[in-house]
Amino acid sequence: MPKRDFERFLIEAVDESLSSLGESSKQAIYYHLEKSFNIKKQEIPKNVESFVQALEKIFGLGANFIETLIMARLNEKVETSSKWHVSKELTLTEYVASTKRSFLAKKPETMEMKMGQCEQMEIES
Repeated sequence: MPKRDFERFLIEAVDESLSSLGESSKQAIYYHLEKSFNIKKQEIPKNVESFVQALEKIFGLGANFIETLIMARLNEKVETSSKWHVSKELTLTEYVASTKRSFLAKKPETMEMKMGQCEQMEIES
């Protein structure tokens, strides 16, 4: 269950980050990822490195901006004990792996509280 929760958080972080480019742009990027790179939205957590490579092919140096947005959004969602900061040396692939390890190491009751808070926020929206 915690692994699925992390994967859901990652997909949400990617989705929200791509939304900053506009809804039609986000949909075009997902379409391009699937058709040109064979990466479906739901498969991104299992193919982070391929996803990052695809972003870099699509956006060139501009991919760094999107990757940074994804890291920031993911950090907000998982609330790990590690401090997050932008670093030119830190790649999205490394950040996701590190954050996943930290998230999975959390106590189950902490994760249940976090999930309950997310569900409550969805109900209130």
